[in-house]
Amino acid sequence: MPLEVQWPLPNLNQPSKLWQLGSSMVVPAVGILAKLFHGWFNTVNVYNKEVLFNAIENRPKDVPLITVCNHHSCLDDPFIWGMLELRHIFKQQCMRWSVAAHDICFTNELHSRFFAMGKTVPVCRGEGVFQKGMDYCIDLLNRGMWVHIFPEGKVNMVTQEFLRLKWGVGRLIAESKKCPIVIPFWHVGMNNVLPNKEPYVPHWGQMVTILIGDPIDFSPLRGAMKKQEKSAMEQRKAINRHHSRRSFGGAQESCGDATPTELALPAKQKLLSYLIQFLMGVLVDACRIFKQEPTH
Repeated sequence: MPLEVQWPLPNLNQPSKLWQLGSSMVVPAVGILAKLFHGWFNTVNVYNKEVLFNAIENRPKDVPLITVCNHHSCLDDPFIWGMLELRHIFKQQCMRWSVAAHDICFTNELHSRFFAMGKTVPVCRGEGVFQKGMDYCIDLLNRGMWVHIFPEGKVNMVTQEFLRLKWGVGRLIAESKKCPIVIPFWHVGMNNVLPNKEPYVPHWGQMVTILIGDPIDFSPLRGAMKKQEKSAMEQRKAINRHHSRRSFGGAQESCGDATPTELALPAKQKLLSYLIQFLMGVLVDACRIFKQEPTH
């Protein structure tokens, strides 16, 4: 289904003053709300957050940043960003751009303008990775900006199971002019903050745990793919043979919906390791991009 509203995002070469003003108000306002929601109404424990902060603050200006995480609640974005500091929230160029489904956030002109000013890019389900929203994200990355994406492509209603990760993240990594810094993270408990069932009312006093992974360097894999003569299918099968959904699911069994005290360091490392390995499998799919083989 195509986007039924006007394209809401600005021309990055010359964004309008109105959009810049609106975004400078919407982003901090939502960020402060997220911090209040986390700090006052729920308990949030973030592990290894200095890795993310370092990438936000200290990476070279022309090096893009991609973050990826699981998607267990409609409140994941923006409320997971309550873990950021005020110095990030009030610095427009520090804040992430995020990808959102057009049929959820861009259903009318008012909502569309609001989410656009909140640095959200619409993507249309069913239109594949070669669509305007993904092109826009690549343009953002080529300007050294930060893009966050949920590789599962939608809210995972059953947290004990894993959805097949979409390869849109693979296209972003593969087509960026400069190899991006890729940071995976995993959160537990957001599905308790906003359960995926009626009446869809946020709950207070919940425990949320966020595990930040170490940055992934995809430079060697990007270079190897450009020289790879095997088909995309052969490459994907070879990697997925070792990093199958069953293996990824094993990590979920290690952590489940555990509280912070139950998330021992070995379990956290195992979970992040599987996420990194699976992302590498997704990236292999992107080699078809180098062969100009769009898949819709």
